[in-house]
Amino acid sequence: MSDPNPAQTLILWCLLARHGRAPQGEVVPAVKKADREALAAAGLIGVEKSGRSFVLSVTDKGWHWAGDHLDAALPPAFRVMQDWLARLDGHLGQSGRTLADFVGAPPEPASKTVSAKKISPKKTAGEKTVRPSAKKKPGAAALRVRIEEAYLALTGGARAKAVRLSEVRAQLAELDRATVDAGLARILKGDRTARLSQLSDPKALTQADREAAYSPAGEPFHLLWIQA
Repeated sequence: MSDPNPAQTLILWCLLARHGRAPQGEVVPAVKKADREALAAAGLIGVEKSGRSFVLSVTDKGWHWAGDHLDAALPPAFRVMQDWLARLDGHLGQSGRTLADFVGAPPEPASKTVSAKKISPKKTAGEKTVRPSAKKKPGAAALRVRIEEAYLALTGGARAKAVRLSEVRAQLAELDRATVDAGLARILKGDRTARLSQLSDPKALTQADREAAYSPAGEPFHLLWIQA
């Protein structure tokens, strides 16, 4: 398969509109088995079994293809979407932004919080109630320090070693993906003591590596190096 047909291209755009990943049952129009298998065989999507259904995710190759083919044909009934993609293509070309920049990172799942009115901290006589303050996102310098601390924790204090971004993200679990991505973006733009690189052997990539990859322009980075 060289390029997906219009129906398969539409599936890719449906997934990309959901930040590149969605249960098959939530994709509309419904995904046909033949189209799913064709996209998977071409390496444009990954397919995971989830109970009796599937979860579909756009691969790095799929992101790259979509970024280069915003003008790819869609089914005739989706002409309005074809026109909007043409507008998007022009916008990205003029702004210098990538498709991945436009789509952005997926939102963090909403966490269930307990209202302060329902449960109040207990206090003893004469003791003031102290309420926890919301965590602030670290600034650029503090974020760079946190990334290096995570790196050194994984290498046992050694430098100039390759560390997988999947491990770095796990070490920085208290930070959301967008925040970590912002720190990685600064490293990529010209950090003299740190750099990002790719795993050249596809067989060495795990699912965790693929999910943790930093792909600002459709080209995924999987490794972090920090020099002495």
